[in-house]
Amino acid sequence: MEKPRIYAERCLRDEAEAVLALIPQLDDTFDRVVELVYKTKGHVVISGVGKSGNVGAKIAATLSSTGTPALFLNPLDALHGDLGMITPDDVLLFISKSGNSDEILRLIAAVEGRHVPIVAMTGNPQSLIAKYSDYHISVCVDHEACPLNLAPTSSTTAAIAMGDALACALMEVRGFKANDFAMFHPGGSLGRKLLLKVKDVMYTENLPIITPELKLSEAIMTISGGKLGLGVVMEGDKIVGIITDGDIRRAVQGAQTKFINVTVGEAMTKTPKTISPEAKLTQIQAMFNKHKIHSLLVVDNNNKLVGIVDYFAIMN
Repeated sequence: MEKPRIYAERCLRDEAEAVLALIPQLDDTFDRVVELVYKTKGHVVISGVGKSGNVGAKIAATLSSTGTPALFLNPLDALHGDLGMITPDDVLLFISKSGNSDEILRLIAAVEGRHVPIVAMTGNPQSLIAKYSDYHISVCVDHEACPLNLAPTSSTTAAIAMGDALACALMEVRGFKANDFAMFHPGGSLGRKLLLKVKDVMYTENLPIITPELKLSEAIMTISGGKLGLGVVMEGDKIVGIITDGDIRRAVQGAQTKFINVTVGEAMTKTPKTISPEAKLTQIQAMFNKHKIHSLLVVDNNNKLVGIVDYFAIMN
């Protein structure tokens, strides 16, 4: 018996290949669908049966969170009264692997004459659903990743990926930005990072300020007391450097027994990275990643120290 991870690898490769195989299937129809949805004044109403329904619910959620109003409509509920939620301003998106789902075909018949544009996303361009829709997006796969080629695996992955492609294309067309995304995600750490500013999370009290003439042996006490792993080196109200735990360790290794005579000015970094109190938390993260640091000095328009922000500010 092969190790289970061999089966897992085979599945992942099959699904990855199924997604890549969607690229040649993209055509002008996809462009027209993006334009249609972009211009619609209503919702994208998505429907599907079984696993396709689960995919549809996910796509509806992704569209809604990225600037395109969307909702999922259970086809059975639609046939028993919920058709009333569909308006002439909406766009219908029907998802089906076979393209011949009876419930979707009945739903198409039910909305006929309402002049609501219908987009089909199926694995069969010759299917009845594709035939009776205004637009068809192909999500055809050669085979399922399931060892029996039965359980929806590659097909559902392909449909989800195409839904993501539709959402991403619409984001680009709309010029959807991080601030727009935050409006739809106000809760949790994601919304927090996109909306909060440096001034909302920076440390402003008991800042570890030291002078360049101070001996490292004395500076350690101030740095430890600040609990930020650093000291801001200043001459009057002018920032002249920053010294971190790492700077001190390197100074100790270099000076060895002469460490007691090393001054802060000799060991400090003379060009500390700074940031404005009006910057967003996402900018902090970008700077931390770019410069491989964990703290930034917060300065005002006159380059005066107003606070310190560290890595933990963006972790909560």
